[in-house]
Amino acid sequence: MSMGITAFYAALLGLLFILLSFRVSKHRLADHVSLGDGNNPALGQAIRAHGNFAEYVPLALILIGLSEAQGAAALMVHLLGGGLLAGRILHAWGISQPNAVHNARKVGIVLTWVIIVVSSVYLLTAFVI
Repeated sequence: MSMGITAFYAALLGLLFILLSFRVSKHRLADHVSLGDGNNPALGQAIRAHGNFAEYVPLALILIGLSEAQGAAALMVHLLGGGLLAGRILHAWGISQPNAVHNARKVGIVLTWVIIVVSSVYLLTAFVI
């Protein structure tokens, strides 16, 4: 049971997580804010981009990995992994814009939800059949 495709996307998403972490740290150091957002909107946006990533990506990767382990076609796993990566990039970029209700943010979260739903339905179908 190889999960090489999921591992590839997990590695890319891991690097994106570090980039988002770095952005939070950069704002904290520049603004001398140890906890919270110090009423700094840019720091608040960076914190939410990082937090939202941490909230959604682990479950999505588990579902994608389980789908791959259950025999999902390589193309499907690439679409799920690539969709998750694209969704997370769009969301992080969109939430970091001055207008936090940016279309990229909306598309990013909807794409992330679609990946979670498709993976979940695939696994339920694989289990039932």
